[in-house]
Amino acid sequence: MDPVGGTPAEAWVSADALRPLHDFDVPLAELDRLKAENAPEYGNYIAHWYDQYDTGQKNNWAAPDYDDSAWKSVPIPGGFAELGVPDTPAVAWFRKEVTLPDPLPTGRATLNLGEIERMDTVYINGKSVGGSAWVENPRVYPVSSALKAGKNLIAIRVLKTKPDGGFLSKPEDLHLSLGDQSNIPLAGAWKAKVSVDARPPQALPIAYENWPVMPTVLYEGMLAPIAPLSLSGAIWYQGEQNSPRGYQYRRILPVMIADWRKLFEQGDFPFYIVSLPAFTKRSPVPVDGDDWTETRESQALTAAAVPNTCLAVTIDTGDPDNIHAKDKQPVGDRLARCALAKYYGKNVVSSGPVVESVERLPGSIRLHFAHSDGGLVVKGDKLEEFSIAGEDRKWAWADARIDGDSVVVSSSSVPNPTQVRYAWQSNPAATLFNGAGLPAGPFRTDTWPGKTEGHRPY
Repeated sequence: MDPVGGTPAEAWVSADALRPLHDFDVPLAELDRLKAENAPEYGNYIAHWYDQYDTGQKNNWAAPDYDDSAWKSVPIPGGFAELGVPDTPAVAWFRKEVTLPDPLPTGRATLNLGEIERMDTVYINGKSVGGSAWVENPRVYPVSSALKAGKNLIAIRVLKTKPDGGFLSKPEDLHLSLGDQSNIPLAGAWKAKVSVDARPPQALPIAYENWPVMPTVLYEGMLAPIAPLSLSGAIWYQGEQNSPRGYQYRRILPVMIADWRKLFEQGDFPFYIVSLPAFTKRSPVPVDGDDWTETRESQALTAAAVPNTCLAVTIDTGDPDNIHAKDKQPVGDRLARCALAKYYGKNVVSSGPVVESVERLPGSIRLHFAHSDGGLVVKGDKLEEFSIAGEDRKWAWADARIDGDSVVVSSSSVPNPTQVRYAWQSNPAATLFNGAGLPAGPFRTDTWPGKTEGHRPY
């Protein structure tokens, strides 16, 4: 099936499977309401909210011939303060006319708007050319098909939710780039008007994404229509969107797997999970709570508990600055190992070292590992990323050494250690491998509350 990026796991689960969890009662109730009203099937909450409240959409403020003579002139970047909503949620429309040369330069033209908080929708000459709810992503929209020689009307709808929201980038980052690489500056005066003053008691949408994120929406739209399709198995590379609720993920993912297996009526078909790779800046000190790590833990617990699953650990891969890391070869190799070992019955190593037991010694802790095929191996100059703590729950980096199929950890600053963690941050130094070249996944011996435990979006 085709992938849909940026989606949460609950979008791929049926309502019948989600309801017993009671974690999604609020969005499911909203879905029930929209269905009862025969609302359009958008797949996200913000589109319905615009339908209900956005005056600009209802009156077609994107139209080139709309009369904006009574609108206020405001500066961009900026504009919201001049419109009287500097610190509160609001939807405002901005319009600007630009004159382009005749003939238009050939080649790819782009509209560059920099970063925007929270969400924008852009029209040129009444035609939708782009929109995004990804705040940190600079807007670069291809617009060649919407441009014409002479006068062109650019209309931008912006939903702002934070006091410093709206257009976030420098003036020089806002421009229209034509096919010959010439730029038309867009910073400066625009016509503008508030469409929705969204401060209380005005209702806000449940979520702001403009792609399909509703619980059940992708199950209903992409899975149910093709079932019961014959398939050999499933590969699941997801978790980023659920990471703020990483602890909850250990509840969602097993339910989703069972739901798929029920839908496709092929028993416990193989389900292989890619553990999240390294991402973001590395912490120089031990991290107590971390959303990506707690999501990885939920993935590992699911693979350990659910029959006919396999975990492809990729903690030694990734890009700290790009959530879409370019090196996919290790991911494919480790998934192939899962399939060869577990589906095709080949004598192939499919797992890196996994903690089998914990032995607490005076002043140190010994960790015994399974899946140490070919022996435990250090990658790099030394064994790093082990942290240790006592009953005070204060973590310190540990000295670690390999002893056969075990690792002994200790620290002079923790004389009575009780717990160990390894690779417990979003971007750890992956140093523990087995002789087959597969990495140990992040793990911990404690059950202390994490950063995401108890966190719910609704």
